[in-house]
Amino acid sequence: MPLALLALAIGAFGIGTTEFVIMGLLPEVAADFQVSIPAAGFLVTGYALGVVLGAPLMTVLGTRVTRKRMLMILMGLFVIGNVVSATAPVFEVMLAGRVIASLAHGAFFGIGSVVAADLVAPHKKAGAIAMMFTGLTVANVVGVPLGTYIGQSVGWRATFFAVAGLGVIGLLGVARLVPDQPRAEGVRLRHELAAFRNVQVLLAMAMTVLGFGGVFAAITYITPMMTEIAGYSASSVTWLLVLFGLGMVGGNLLGGKFADRHLMPLLYVSLGALAVVLSLFTLTAHNKIAAAVTIVLIGGLGFATVPPLQKRVLDQAAGAPTLASAVNIGAFNLGNALSAWLGGVVIAAGFGYTAPNWVGAVLAASALVLAVVSSTLERRTATRSRPVAAHIPEPAAVPEPAAVPAARH
Repeated sequence: MPLALLALAIGAFGIGTTEFVIMGLLPEVAADFQVSIPAAGFLVTGYALGVVLGAPLMTVLGTRVTRKRMLMILMGLFVIGNVVSATAPVFEVMLAGRVIASLAHGAFFGIGSVVAADLVAPHKKAGAIAMMFTGLTVANVVGVPLGTYIGQSVGWRATFFAVAGLGVIGLLGVARLVPDQPRAEGVRLRHELAAFRNVQVLLAMAMTVLGFGGVFAAITYITPMMTEIAGYSASSVTWLLVLFGLGMVGGNLLGGKFADRHLMPLLYVSLGALAVVLSLFTLTAHNKIAAAVTIVLIGGLGFATVPPLQKRVLDQAAGAPTLASAVNIGAFNLGNALSAWLGGVVIAAGFGYTAPNWVGAVLAASALVLAVVSSTLERRTATRSRPVAAHIPEPAAVPEPAAVPAARH
């Protein structure tokens, strides 16, 4: 794997830390700004919606510069957003800082996926994408727990200052290691938009929204769920997030390994198992050991879907993949926003802190249904195209000329 993938993983590490660390600090932030836990959940929803909007916007703006330069611009925007969050005097300003940082998220992973795939041979594309996303998953093993510990020990503002420092490191890594590939010529916005007329691209994005949304329905409210239901102390949430991150790393690597060869079967297994595990989480959340095991499984199964879904979008949008790739990253976060909001709704309605797990199970099961529909449509299309080629009439055989009897002498 090229060294440039390390630079992309470094940037992904910083972005992953700021995306997920807020979940471990939700009670502290809510108490500081004197808002409820469901209201503080808007810091997750707002970030996710910023990714959804920022992914296509920043990608379109970046068509006039090289991909490397755009990646550097995005990391700079990410740093600014986290500094705004760290210095926010009121909740609304912090929410604005989260949105500013989120504008870089979708385009970074979208453009980064295209760069990563272009750096390797065709049969290694999913593995290269998974390598970049490893930075995001490792962030949940190292960055998020460390950020949660810092936030609970020193204050949540110190965490966001530290995340801004990670952004600076990511910016320097991209500047030093990513090759300065020439800007793609001949690709216009209309070419990029044409990919969205492909029903398979749209189905893959819908799977992304629902499948990964299932993960966030549970994980967004993991702190109150584990402290109020499972009986963990607030300090134990750090180690629970480490377990979630380890599951993410394992799932992401397995997804990258098998997506190049068994993409759709991998999605069937991971989405189906995710729906089952999220359903069981409503029960296992009442036991410390069972809850910890379930958290690992949610992380693993959720991130096993990331490389195959991203690769499927790139494959189906071949020829103009940049915008589709970025929008699919936005789709992950649209799922995050949808599930975080729905989780807050069921909690506010009085169904308890385990209720978001049912929301996640329904979303994951819906993604599985779409995967089956997508595969069925693909097979039907292939079946219809084969007979057309098979029944092309062959040229009529030209009769050989009759033999002329030899002349007798």
